[in-house]
Amino acid sequence: MLTPTRPHHRLAVALTALGVLLTGAALQTTTAAPAHAATTHRVLFDNGHAETAGNADWIISTSQPNPLSEDSSPSAETDWTGALSSWGVALQKTGDYSLDTLPSGSKLTYGGTSATDLSNFDTLVLPEPNTLFTTAEKTAIMTFVKNGGGLFMISDHTGADRNNDGYDAVKILNDLMTNNSVDSTDPFGFSIDSLNITSGYPAAISDSTNAVLHGSFGTVTKSLIANGTTATLKPADNSAVKGLLYRSGYSGNTGAFFATSTFGSGKVAFWGDSSPIDDGTGQSGNTLYDGWNDTGATNAALALNATEWLSS
Repeated sequence: MLTPTRPHHRLAVALTALGVLLTGAALQTTTAAPAHAATTHRVLFDNGHAETAGNADWIISTSQPNPLSEDSSPSAETDWTGALSSWGVALQKTGDYSLDTLPSGSKLTYGGTSATDLSNFDTLVLPEPNTLFTTAEKTAIMTFVKNGGGLFMISDHTGADRNNDGYDAVKILNDLMTNNSVDSTDPFGFSIDSLNITSGYPAAISDSTNAVLHGSFGTVTKSLIANGTTATLKPADNSAVKGLLYRSGYSGNTGAFFATSTFGSGKVAFWGDSSPIDDGTGQSGNTLYDGWNDTGATNAALALNATEWLSS
């Protein structure tokens, strides 16, 4: 007797084979799917306000706006040219940051179409500006912060007028805070002191939960004053203001060498001297000093943690 065919069996085999193929395809699709990229923090360093006047060289690279045009994969501070190259290279090496510089002769804007418009960035770094911000620029900066941007203001001592125009960083940054169209009523809760403190190692407060003092780039213990200044805090004007490092013998609302605050949805950081960000390398002809790697301080951790806090 002939054995009848078994269509049900053949169908089951076919379905099983199809299932294997579909499962394999699904696995291939899952494997091939790209992982979600980490959030890139966008930082703009200002060089539109005489940041390289005199012996200053407060740039991350001579290639501006994009430092990657000088070296697309820097591994050492000398791969980019500028006294802030250590700062820039350290951020670049993490893979979490996109860095640009506002070139000399350019103006700060917010809400425009320029590639360096502040609306394209998370944080603006003002490394010892030596010319006044225009009325439009002050509006742009303050609106940027109010809407969620991070502002890093780095001063120097009173009288550090490197281009002899009658304005130093103390006057310029105080003018930004007290003479703008957005909020001139002590918006950040501090003012910069007109002082020239020749030397010192300001110490960090004890606060294990503070992201600037205890961040992913290390623990901050001290900073460096080599002709710098401090700030007077006014918590009655802005309760968010907080001193993080203080000149020896000072605490509370006076003698704050490094302070943070908020304004609107944004964040603010203040540093009283440009010496700690100077890595000793830069363009030829400048007399520079390595404060970034000063063995008595933790300036690199302070700069990098603060940038991360402002940009997050």
